[in-house]
Amino acid sequence: MLKAFYSSATGMRAQELMIDNTANNLANVNTTGFKKKHINFADLLYDTKTPPGAASANGEIKPIGLQIGSGVRAVGTTSLFAQGTPTETGIDTHMAIEGDGFFKVTQANTTAYTRDGSFTLNDQGQMVTGDGYLLDPQVTIPQQATNLSISSTGVVSYQIDGVSTVGPTIQLARFANPAGLQNMGSNLYMETAASGPEILGQPGQQGNGEIRQRFIEGSNVEVVSELVSLITAQRAYEINSRAIRAGDEMLSSASDLVR
Repeated sequence: MLKAFYSSATGMRAQELMIDNTANNLANVNTTGFKKKHINFADLLYDTKTPPGAASANGEIKPIGLQIGSGVRAVGTTSLFAQGTPTETGIDTHMAIEGDGFFKVTQANTTAYTRDGSFTLNDQGQMVTGDGYLLDPQVTIPQQATNLSISSTGVVSYQIDGVSTVGPTIQLARFANPAGLQNMGSNLYMETAASGPEILGQPGQQGNGEIRQRFIEGSNVEVVSELVSLITAQRAYEINSRAIRAGDEMLSSASDLVR
């Protein structure tokens, strides 16, 4: 009887995490380059009264066993890297990645990766994120440059006094397991042992996506799907609380027998 209390309590905690995750997804519905998260759950240990395949009293093999579960636990969160909707901004330094890959950025001794292509120029003409992280490899645009162009393969070009100049080529990073990247906030990811090492390459080659200038990638959160998840988690939370109430009522009935 008491096992039902603990099992239902784990279910309520799991649904709390589900609601927290859904709330975070909805909060970032307008965050540039945001990738929604999905929580994975797994059942807990089982109290095995009779294992499947055990011999019965008459010597026959039982086709099923008797096992009572102990509830549920959260295994982890998975980032879903489905493509977000590109939005045109008209700003020359803005870029969206169509396909796989991340922009590599650095600040001091910190290396990070992002899908947020809303870059701008700092006081030295270097291309940086909104938080000042430098695009790596560095791209510097002279102040007198005009007609800045970034091709789909990452080639940067501009004109100075009417003369065309080809600058550096933007590179993208890929990972064997992008879901293993660690979220750092500010639209940044960090490499981990689970993600594997970075694989740098030119856009449009070696499996990398292409770059679309003057666009940024929107969040891939679907509001309707998240609302359905929110309702489902709320109802599951209520059902688990009812299971605790039912167990309490059964214990109360049992205690009344001795009165």
